[in-house]
Order: sequence, then C-alpha cells, then structure tokens
Amino acid sequence: MTLADDNVASSKLFDLIAEGLGKMSDDEKKAEMKKVNGIFEMRVKGKDGKDGVWTIDLKKEGKVYKGAAKPKADVTISLADDTFQQLADGKLNGQKGFMSGKIKLRGNIMLATKLDQVLKGAQSKL
Repeated sequence: MTLADDNVASSKLFDLIAEGLGKMSDDEKKAEMKKVNGIFEMRVKGKDGKDGVWTIDLKKEGKVYKGAAKPKADVTISLADDTFQQLADGKLNGQKGFMSGKIKLRGNIMLATKLDQVLKGAQSKL
C-alpha cells in the first residue's frame, strides 16, 4: 500500500522512508529507534492548500503511516511540499528552514533536528 498522495508530490518520500525501514534488520531498526526515540508528525501542505498528514514512528513501532500520530507525536513539523523535497534532497538545512519560517515546529524542537538523520538513514538502505 502506498503512502503517497497525488496532491502532495513529495509524499512519495514517505514510501521511500517506509521501504528503507523495512529493509533494516530488526537489530538495525532497534538501534535507529534507540538513537532517534521519537514520533514525528509531518504536515505537508499540498497543491490544494490542504495539509497531508503522515507519521514517522521511531519510538514505539518503527514504521511510517498516513494519518495523525497515535500515540501523540513528540514533534509536529509543518512545511510546504517543495520544502520537504528540498529537505530530503539535502538542498535545505533544517535549521535554516526553521529560522526562515519555511518549517514550523510544535513540540520537542531538539527531536526535530534528528529528522535529517532519519531521512539519510532511510536513503542509505535503498
């Protein structure tokens, strides 16, 4: 089942993150969860101006799914579709994106700094 949403072009990245986590051995996944220890709720604004919502759970289950975080997210990250793509491609630094207002955070701001690690970790498994 795909996590992508036609309204949010960068949403295909969630499929790639899920695939990367799926290719990790149980030990690798546990190590990644121990390092990150957080639940990210991603709110990505689509073409129609509505937010698509995905959750990256690296605290309880080690998986990615579409929809709001259950249990509650440790950090909620709101950003535009193209901003998420730039972040994943390494073209945008998360801290600069936050300082410039392109990325909005709610919750554990320090945990948000680990999103880059999550994206790179998933990409290394592809």
